Amino acid sequence: MKTIHLNDPRFAVTELGIFRLKDHVCDLPSDPIKKELKKQLEADKEVISDLQEVLYAAGKHSVLLLFQAMDAAGKDSCIRHVMSGVNPQGVHVHSFKAPSTLERSHDFLWRHAKAMPPSGYIGIHNRSHYEEVLVTKVHPEFILGQKIPGIGTGKDITKEFWEQRYASIRAFEEHLAANGTVIMKFFLHMSKETQKERFIERIEDPKKNWKFSVNDVTERRRWDEYQKAYEQAIRATAAPHAPWYIIPADEQWESRALVGRLLRLQLEALGLKHPTLDQESMGGLQEAKKELLAERS
Repeated sequence: MKTIHLNDPRFAVTELGIFRLKDHVCDLPSDPIKKELKKQLEADKEVISDLQEVLYAAGKHSVLLLFQAMDAAGKDSCIRHVMSGVNPQGVHVHSFKAPSTLERSHDFLWRHAKAMPPSGYIGIHNRSHYEEVLVTKVHPEFILGQKIPGIGTGKDITKEFWEQRYASIRAFEEHLAANGTVIMKFFLHMSKETQKERFIERIEDPKKNWKFSVNDVTERRRWDEYQKAYEQAIRATAAPHAPWYIIPADEQWESRALVGRLLRLQLEALGLKHPTLDQESMGGLQEAKKELLAERS
C-alpha cells in the first residue's frame, strides 16, 4: 500500500459540502497483498500501544474513534484487530443500539455525550450520534417516537429539521475538539455486492448464523436511501477538527490496515511526551530511592 497521510484526499474528507460517495472506492486499486497488510498492521499496532501509554500518562488529550457502516462491513472485526495490542484499561468501547426509553426522554446527543472518553483515554463508538441522521432519515417514524416539540407528523420533519441536527452535531464536535478530544470518523465503504456475499456466508455458515437477522435483508432493500443519507451526513459534518475517513471495506485486511495506519499517524501528530516532574517532585523520588536502598534485605 502506498504511503498515506492524515489528509490524504483518497480517504480524508475535511471540508463541508465537497463529498461525493461515488468518488471513493470500496477496494484499493493497488491490490495489496494480504500478508503485507498484516505485517504493516502488526507494526502499527506496536506503535499505537506505546503511544496509548504516553497518551494516558500525559492526560491532556482523549481520542474518539467513530465507526459507521452498512451491515456486514466489518466494524467489529476492524475494531478488534486494530486495538488488540492496546491496554484495555485505557480504552472505552461503546456499541450503540436502539435508544432506551430513558435515552429517548433526553435530546439525541445526551447518551453520546455521556460516553465521551476522559482525558488520556481512547474512546471507540461502534455506531454513534450519526445514527440520528442516518437510520432516522431512512425511517422518519423513529423521529416521531422522540416526542420533539413541533414534530407531530412526518410532514413536520422538514429539510430545516435535518439542517438543525447537522448544526447540532457540528457544534458538539467543535466543543469536544476545543476541549482536547481528537476526533476520527471512519465510514467503512462496502459495495452492495460484497454485502450480499457476506450475508449469504452468514446464512450458510452455522457458526455465523447468529450474526444474521431477516431484518438485514429488509434494510438492504433501502440501500440507496442509506447511501444518500451517509453522503449527506458526511458532506454536512466534515471538518479539519472532525474529519471523515472513507475506508475501502470490500477487503477487510485493507480496512484494518488503513484504520491502523491512520490512527498511528494521528497519535504521532499529537507529539505526545511523558510528563516531566518539577524539582520538588524529583527530589522526592531521590529521597524515596535512598530509603528503599537503605532497607535491610
